[in-house]
Amino acid sequence: MIISSIDEFLAYYEKIRGRTHRVIRAIPPQQIEWTYKEGKFTMGDIIRHLATIERHMYAESAQFQPSRYSGCGVDLADGYDNILNFFDRLHEESMTIFSKLTPEDLQKKCTTPGGTSITLWKWLRAMVEHEIHHRGQLYMYLGMLGVETPPLYGLTAEQVEERSVKADQ
Repeated sequence: MIISSIDEFLAYYEKIRGRTHRVIRAIPPQQIEWTYKEGKFTMGDIIRHLATIERHMYAESAQFQPSRYSGCGVDLADGYDNILNFFDRLHEESMTIFSKLTPEDLQKKCTTPGGTSITLWKWLRAMVEHEIHHRGQLYMYLGMLGVETPPLYGLTAEQVEERSVKADQ
């Protein structure tokens, strides 16, 4: 995917975010700080991480500024509703920043926290991949808890198989 129009990218990214939001809403509120192993991200940490990395790393890079990411601890937002509000608020801030990008900005180089110079549109594409990675973690965590999750695109794998023509093997 080449990003040459910020409006087209933002429309696409909102669809990605919508699918992430559906998974987040499947988290039982009493399980928001659950993790499978001590020292690993909780589900709340993952949500706070997505919010803060988007706003304080990717959106700062989009303004050609250094990362301001400082973690994803419970001190940022505690409790299910507060975490979701935090997630949404930082996303709105990021989208406002991204919406101001020009086609020329998208072609400029920004610097990642690792010191790599990268074309901004490629860095924004990496942001989407990053969110999808962490959304997959949430699916896995919920599966470990036995929580039913929403299908990604409308049908589960089992429903697709059920509705498909059997292939000759």
